[in-house]
Amino acid sequence: MNNKTIIIAHRGESYDAPENTLASINLAWERGADAVEIDVHLSKDNRIVIIHDNNTLRTAGLKKKVSEQTLQELKELDAGKWKGEKWLGVKIPTMEEVISTIPPGKRLFLEIKCGAGIIPILKKVIEDSHLEPYQIVMMDFNFKTVTAVKKEMHNYEVLWLSTLRKMKFFKINRNKMIRDTFHAGLNGLNLLAQDDIDKSFVDLVKNLGMKLYIWTVDDPIETKRLVDLGVDGIATNRASWLKSQIYSNSDL
Repeated sequence: MNNKTIIIAHRGESYDAPENTLASINLAWERGADAVEIDVHLSKDNRIVIIHDNNTLRTAGLKKKVSEQTLQELKELDAGKWKGEKWLGVKIPTMEEVISTIPPGKRLFLEIKCGAGIIPILKKVIEDSHLEPYQIVMMDFNFKTVTAVKKEMHNYEVLWLSTLRKMKFFKINRNKMIRDTFHAGLNGLNLLAQDDIDKSFVDLVKNLGMKLYIWTVDDPIETKRLVDLGVDGIATNRASWLKSQIYSNSDL
């Protein structure tokens, strides 16, 4: 496999374990993922917690915003039951708990889901950790937020999370996206997987010294195509399985 392309466990090993929990994150590490991707929100008492949605209904059964619950209240919820009886009692983790799981040399990709208000708290938690700057990658769909993150934490890799997909009233300008990312001093892009990510686009990004990551790919054939194009990393719900398929079915 191209050693420049890392396989990132999307919300942990989320195909087999409840997403964004220590169960899925530790399973990803045990199975040899190069990196883990998580989503971060702020609790009512300003603790960084790991959950995708802005409320706890889908993964913890309570229809209430994350920002309206304290850490203690969030810890009382069951974030594993929805995935099956095997995962009863699994809790919503904190950022500190996730950081403590990261093996030497492995990386953590985190998507900010709650706006720029989290930045000073996130900065303190990360800087107080044992991690090297290269082990942390931060991203957000909001361009203003990622530029603010880069300004405050310039030693860390920061990506603009986006898509080339055309919206109903908005045509994506690929060149402008790349140009804006570059001029903002960001380290690259993390884009939705789709066919119009081709060699010309990858080359445009790489020629400016930036990185390109892709989410979310569970298909080995598409993974091979993207690796051959030279992307830096691919997020998947099935990191271990996907790596085994690539190794067994190709000479990557």
